[in-house]
Amino acid sequence: MLLSDTFTFVVLLISDLVCIISGFVVYKKIKKSQIKTAFLFLNIAMIICCTGLLLQNLLSNPLQIDPIYFDYFVYIGNCLLPLSFFFTALIFTKTKIKLSKKYLLLLIIPAISLVFLWTNDFHHLFYTHYSVNLTENIYGPAFLLFDVYTLVLFAIGIFLFLRQAISRSGLFSLQGILMILGTSVPIVQNVLSITKTINTTIYLTPICFSITLLFMSLAIFKFGFLKITPIALQRIVDRMSDSYLVINENNVITDFNKTFLETFHLTATSVRNRDFCKLLEPTSTNLDELTLTLEKAKNSAETFTFERHFKTLNKYFHIEINNITNNGNFLGILILFKDITQHIEDMKTIQENQDLLIEKERLASLGQLVGGIAHNLKTPIMSIAGAAEGLTDLTKEYDASIDDPEVNSHDHHEIARDMTEWIEKIKTHTSYMSDIITAVKGQAVTLSEDIEDAFTIEELLKRINILMRHELKNALIEMNTNTNVDTNFTLKGNVNSLVQVINNLISNAIQAYNGKTNESIDLIVEKNTDSIIISIADHGCGMPEDVQDKLFKEMITTKGKNGTGLGLFMSYSTIRGHFNGNITFESKMEKGTTFHVVLPID
Repeated sequence: MLLSDTFTFVVLLISDLVCIISGFVVYKKIKKSQIKTAFLFLNIAMIICCTGLLLQNLLSNPLQIDPIYFDYFVYIGNCLLPLSFFFTALIFTKTKIKLSKKYLLLLIIPAISLVFLWTNDFHHLFYTHYSVNLTENIYGPAFLLFDVYTLVLFAIGIFLFLRQAISRSGLFSLQGILMILGTSVPIVQNVLSITKTINTTIYLTPICFSITLLFMSLAIFKFGFLKITPIALQRIVDRMSDSYLVINENNVITDFNKTFLETFHLTATSVRNRDFCKLLEPTSTNLDELTLTLEKAKNSAETFTFERHFKTLNKYFHIEINNITNNGNFLGILILFKDITQHIEDMKTIQENQDLLIEKERLASLGQLVGGIAHNLKTPIMSIAGAAEGLTDLTKEYDASIDDPEVNSHDHHEIARDMTEWIEKIKTHTSYMSDIITAVKGQAVTLSEDIEDAFTIEELLKRINILMRHELKNALIEMNTNTNVDTNFTLKGNVNSLVQVINNLISNAIQAYNGKTNESIDLIVEKNTDSIIISIADHGCGMPEDVQDKLFKEMITTKGKNGTGLGLFMSYSTIRGHFNGNITFESKMEKGTTFHVVLPID
């Protein structure tokens, strides 16, 4: 059934306005680019077609003008349509093309067709018989050549869009699908009309092409068709070292890059349109947490990050999840996978090496303690042995005096008093030995233990004096202790760790004299409003500025091969980590160095 003239006029007018408005908006809104130019030519071709047919429908009968003469103008647009569509598809696929002379060959058939049409009255090679009703048309060879040319260019364009939709899914495939659907409408209509399968007029063709522009406009303004560079972008993301996925609201994978396929040993066909969680189920752990995070990401602009171990791959990934929206519309979720396996392994290696260094430093400290223990225990043991000999003599004397009539009660009291004196000496020495054992036992634990307890300033200083006495004596260095705080003041933390830190600072102070004897070290304990400050000062060689700049930031030593640099580094870490405190220092060359251990008062 033919459309009424009024209805046809209105539809053609609407189609013409759609083309004009679409072209104007693209011209104003889209930045200059090849694809913008191609799309504008597509709009111009449609405006020419719609305007020519609109004039034909409006003026042909009233002015008694043969309708074919309006086709002379309409076919200018018809010749531009397949060309502009082909170049739009080509540029969309390749992002940018170089306009070489070979493309001029595409103008040959349109130019010949226009010549044959404009001279049709003389040879009738384009139209043997022309009619507005397509079923009544009789086409000449020139028309059929042009029709084949048009169909081939449109077919190539559709193929390019289809290939792009297959190689790129998600947002890009929506663009391709819209373009394919839009261009399919006039192609199908044209084939059905030429084969006279349907009875229609020439006015239906531009109406169908206006549908094409409508779909393309959706691709432009809804999905940013002219604002992307598909192939360039695809090449970029395929060369990324990180894997990425795009999933839709149903957690179905719609897009991915080559790195993801290579990393997870997958193929494109096994990934596309698969449920993301089911795909990773055999390789990952804690998928419930991952699924919950995906649900949160759908309704939040927040970036979610976490680490996950993929057991079958034996790889660790840092995963980042982001919501993708456009003008407030949810489009999908972007998931980035950063392979941190090497980083994890490096950290394990660093930790193992650090543990070895810590153990080496601990054993070196224990070696010093053993030497000090031997010396410190030797004197009280000899004293106890002497006391035992004295008690033995007194016991024999007392036993002999039992039956001696000359020994009176006063003599017995004298013997008992001497025994008591020896016993008191034994108690003093055993107490001292007990303190040594307690101090050494505390320092023999591993550095990783974090035992928090309460201890007094007096207990702290007592342990320091016991453990450092031998080293100070051997070096012929005197340590002056000045306490400007109540020695019963209580601190919280691991006293053994604190003792080790301060002893390490005292050892460094001794070594600052480079073997010089009869020097002194000051150990000062002070209190301010919010902290206890323990200062260890020497008057030795001081530290070079380059060492001061690196102190506490890395393991640095001034002792050459005899030092690891771990002592101060670990001391700083211990005070920061175990006591929430700090270590500061002051040093001047040839004048000495002072370290301040600052312990906040809880």
